[in-house]
Amino acid sequence: MVNNTFKQALSNKQPQIGLWLGLANSYSAEVVAGAGFNWLLIDGEHAPNDVRSVLGQLQAIAPYKSHPVVRPPWNDAVIIKQLLDTGAQTLLIPMVQTAQDAQHAVKACRYPPNGVRGVGSALARASRWNRVPDYLLHADKQICLLVQIETRQGVENLDEILAVEGVDGVFIGPADLSADMGFTGNPAHPAVQAVIDTCIEKILAAGKAPGILMANESLAQRYLERGALFVAVGVDTTLLARSAEALAARFTSSLNQTNSGEQSVY
Repeated sequence: MVNNTFKQALSNKQPQIGLWLGLANSYSAEVVAGAGFNWLLIDGEHAPNDVRSVLGQLQAIAPYKSHPVVRPPWNDAVIIKQLLDTGAQTLLIPMVQTAQDAQHAVKACRYPPNGVRGVGSALARASRWNRVPDYLLHADKQICLLVQIETRQGVENLDEILAVEGVDGVFIGPADLSADMGFTGNPAHPAVQAVIDTCIEKILAAGKAPGILMANESLAQRYLERGALFVAVGVDTTLLARSAEALAARFTSSLNQTNSGEQSVY
């Protein structure tokens, strides 16, 4: 059984610094896997990933110390089952708004009788095709489940979500949350920041791990100081786009300087 070092680190209150992967490419995933991040998020919600491309990135990241986290496109038991079988041990489930949503995710990650995950370990990379002794008996303990709150409804139901057994951490989605609060594109708005601060406090008080994505370095550092335990501080697509634009601008006078994006989540 492969121990989930990311889950262990969160349990030990050790902050984990991550990078978002949206290029949907195993080669670029391996490039950043050796950069020194504690975790890498393979995004299946907003990036053009499917189960096969996620598998390729899991394989590319595997030799490195960075821990892969996978975000499925939706809180769907079938997709969750496939991602777990490909070897993902940590999942970030988007758009969790109620305790029932969280319970659905927990059950999808666990084998019967504690859940509804289909038993197909003989076909699964996760069990090394049944080469891991007693995989079915121990797999549940190594799954790290992170749920994402990104709406006012999710914030209102946060206490009930935190009470769901099997939820290891709660990720705050600042882009969607700020949009839902009426501040689209402005996650740094004081009203949004106040909600995020309150959420981090509640998550910590419940003994869970708070997480967030924030490319604005000062805000990311602020969340870490307030107790956030898994913070993604950038996105591969943005790093490539802005670096390419900056290089081109230095040699091509016709290109305008791009906005620095200081207030951007990404």
